[in-house]
Formats: sequence, C-alpha cells, structure tokens
Amino acid sequence: MGQFRKRTYKSLSGFLRDLRFLFANRRRIRHVMREKSIDPRMRERLMLAVTQVNECRFCSRFHSRLALTEGMSPDEIGALLQGETGACPSAELTALLYAQHWADVEGDTGLDARNRLVAVYGQSVADDIELVLRVIKAGNYTGNTVDCLLHRVSGGRWGG
Repeated sequence: MGQFRKRTYKSLSGFLRDLRFLFANRRRIRHVMREKSIDPRMRERLMLAVTQVNECRFCSRFHSRLALTEGMSPDEIGALLQGETGACPSAELTALLYAQHWADVEGDTGLDARNRLVAVYGQSVADDIELVLRVIKAGNYTGNTVDCLLHRVSGGRWGG
C-alpha cells in the first residue's frame, strides 16, 4: 500500500476549528454563496483553483458541474483543474493566483499578498474571497480525509 499524499485534517482539533468557523460565519457564507456578492463564475473559479492544489476528487467533480451550470466551458474548467489560469478573465487573475498560493501555503500568505488582494478588489471583496477559500479548503480536507480513511481500510485499493 502506497502512502496517501493528499492534504487531510491531521487532527480532530483542526477539523473542529474549521467547523466552528463555518458555523460562526454561516450567514456571511450564505450571503457570499447564494446572494452572489462574488460573481458565481468567479466563485467557481476560486473553488476549482483551491481544489486543484488540494486534489479533492469529490470537490473537483462537484464544482466542475457547478461551473458548467454557471456557463464556464469544459476547456476552462479542465485548465483550472490543471492549475492553468490563462483562459480566465484578466480581472480575476489576481484572485485566482492568490487562491492557488493561499491553498499551497495553507492560508499563510503573508501580509504583502493579502495587501495586493485588497488593493485590487477592495477590503469587502477580498474578505469574501478569503471566505470562499476557507469554505472550499474545509470541503477539500474533509473529502480527502474520507479518501485517506478509505485508502487505509482497503489497503490502498480505494480512496484515490
């Protein structure tokens, strides 16, 4: 059995911390996700960018379908799932590169990167972008943790 390499929750406390954050911010999350404070296509691009870094197969499939319903092309979705942002709207490029970096460093982007995000989009939208990133990270890590458990109990046959 090979080692499981995807990002997962390493402890129950990490999972509970994210769960508490999501619960405490549920109204704001609902606003951002349902009331479209961020363009739905941009939101799905952000979700796919983080999912690509974290390699969650469940979120990849789910958000690919949502992106299609929002009018994104299969080619653009495929490119994002390969980590490529060239086909994305230029106005979203800063956010997408930030999302990839944010996922890669597990949210520890540093002040300079955060300040660039705020400079381009303003404080409110930058806050909403980070909220989207935290939501998808929790989904990715949860899906990957389930996959890790499947991988372990099956001797590596499941949970790829």
